[in-house]
Amino acid sequence: MNIGKVWKYADNIDTDVIIPARYLNTASHEELAKHCMEDIDTSFAQEVKASDIIVAGENFGCGSSREHAPIAIKASGIAIVIAKSFARIFYRNAINIGLPILEHPTLSDECNKNDILEFDLTSGIVKNTTTGKEYTCNKFPQEIQNLVNAGGLINYTREKLKH
Repeated sequence: MNIGKVWKYADNIDTDVIIPARYLNTASHEELAKHCMEDIDTSFAQEVKASDIIVAGENFGCGSSREHAPIAIKASGIAIVIAKSFARIFYRNAINIGLPILEHPTLSDECNKNDILEFDLTSGIVKNTTTGKEYTCNKFPQEIQNLVNAGGLINYTREKLKH
């Protein structure tokens, strides 16, 4: 089980909010992380800790197709994003860069910022240790879990080519 503190966001968090376009002139993951969520939550980039968790509503990651958004989230230390739903391109970009994501229809309605969650990607089980409530999320098939565990598509492909 992994454990982290919740950063909670509403519906329709778009990629321009996750990483504002004015910072897209860098390829540095660390630089992107410094500006992650700053237009919606000025405390996020300074206070986020490794293993923290983003919990959001519907359509997380809508907007442009840039992969900078999941990169900025992952580089900031976020261990997983759990949302009611994800925009299709964000969903695939997250998998491609190895950012764990899970969907659940009510979890975001039933937790608060700073709640502590435990999660297990293999089982899809998420437990809110603050409230004691447990959730079963839609989990990825094993092959996609392997891709995420490898740190993304590039690392996964490199490993496959070695064998």
